Amino acid sequence: MVDIDSPCASLGLEKNTLRGGSLALRSPIDGGEIARVAVHSAADVDAAIGRARDAFRVWRMTPAPRRGELIRLFAEELRAHKDDLGRLVTIECGKILEEGKGEVQEMIDICDFAVGLSRQLYGLTIASERPRHKMMETWHPLGPVAVITAFNFPVAPWAWNFALAIVCGDPVIWKPSELTPLSALACERLFARALARFGDQAPEGLCQVVVGAREVGERLVDDPRVPLVSATGSCRMGRAVGERVARRLGRSLLELGGNNAMIVTPSADLDLAVRAILFSAVGTAGQRCTTLRRLIVHEDIHDALLPRLKKAYDSITVGDPLAPDSLIGPLIHERAFADMQAALEAVAGEGGTVHGGGRVLAERYPDAYYVAPAIVEMPGQTDTMREETFAPILYALRYRDLDEAIAIHNDVPQGLSSCIFTTDLREAERFLSAEGSDCGIANVNIGPSGAEIGGAFGGEKDTGGGRESGSDAWKSYMRRATNTINYSNELPLAQGIRFGDDG
Repeated sequence: MVDIDSPCASLGLEKNTLRGGSLALRSPIDGGEIARVAVHSAADVDAAIGRARDAFRVWRMTPAPRRGELIRLFAEELRAHKDDLGRLVTIECGKILEEGKGEVQEMIDICDFAVGLSRQLYGLTIASERPRHKMMETWHPLGPVAVITAFNFPVAPWAWNFALAIVCGDPVIWKPSELTPLSALACERLFARALARFGDQAPEGLCQVVVGAREVGERLVDDPRVPLVSATGSCRMGRAVGERVARRLGRSLLELGGNNAMIVTPSADLDLAVRAILFSAVGTAGQRCTTLRRLIVHEDIHDALLPRLKKAYDSITVGDPLAPDSLIGPLIHERAFADMQAALEAVAGEGGTVHGGGRVLAERYPDAYYVAPAIVEMPGQTDTMREETFAPILYALRYRDLDEAIAIHNDVPQGLSSCIFTTDLREAERFLSAEGSDCGIANVNIGPSGAEIGGAFGGEKDTGGGRESGSDAWKSYMRRATNTINYSNELPLAQGIRFGDDG
């Protein structure tokens, strides 16, 4: 039985929170129940939106650098509780402990970014065509933001949204995955500690967590009082969210699936490539939106690369993600395992040769689902490969020239992240050009996973996507106004219009 009492106590999660509800939570580490939490009703969600609206009226008038100070204090709480929150993330979603703590580090990093941003919410000045007129743009807080997150990254994507939204002047209502609500509730508690240190200038309702299944998320998505919905999850979920938000003319910011690929050219450093493939293909048991799923290798080096990669795969330790020697933890639940096996069966029927992919540690963990990561050698790209399977499956296929490789790379509906391994400058620049990768992230000699804070994240081609985290993603959380100031003593009129003495 996984023990959660120690980290939960440190994070401020009381025993009645862990035992007093109807939603049973199970850790993917051993399949055992770890908590029962309360779920929110439709009336609870409506009340949360109302509190957020009230908070917005106050918070939008708080100077942005002062809003940044609150996020700075939150970052201090995260630093002080990084180990405990990282452990809770591992217990809830099954990623290894270093990845759990790494996710909390991403939260800290975006807070640091947002603190600086709070003094840089710049607008432009614009040349007017009229004499003695000035034009400029100003940016204003947008309103309550709903953030819907997935199980595989229980805290970091919320923080990417939350830190920026708060410094932009927007309260946030967070609907976490019903598989990982404890991490969300812990973050809510840590933010409450930052609020207590901040003083009485912050209104109630800046950070609220609502727990429940799909109906809770739909309530947020459909409410016109929520001008922006930021959602992380599958492309199928994103299409549904985008359509419903658009129906009421709201904004959506979507960070969705990734069927990410790597092209390995004849000039590539194979030692570097093998290490990058291993990290990006098997990390988090393939349950990352930036997981490497397709490997497109030049035919001249295919037979040199694949044996080395298989040998590396066979050396990986799969096991308890809290143990220091484990490199891969479990899949989230039985359904994820069934989906993986169905995909492997399908690609075998399409001519693929499967290496690995079976269940392991079943005797030790009969109610959990640990798997050996799989490499599947494919004769060409198939329909099954074009669908994202949230599991550690890497499809490998050959190419002859770069045109063919880029065409294979782009021939999927998902478009999150991508990479090429090459020491040829022309190949690298071609991949990064308008006729190269069609993804929101395109890397050279680094895998598709491990996006840094500071670069905007997201941008799927099949949904219009959105950009969160760094760069100018802050504009998603604000509204822009264009202002014209007339400092002459005349009112310019449209050409041909004249007023007589009688007006």
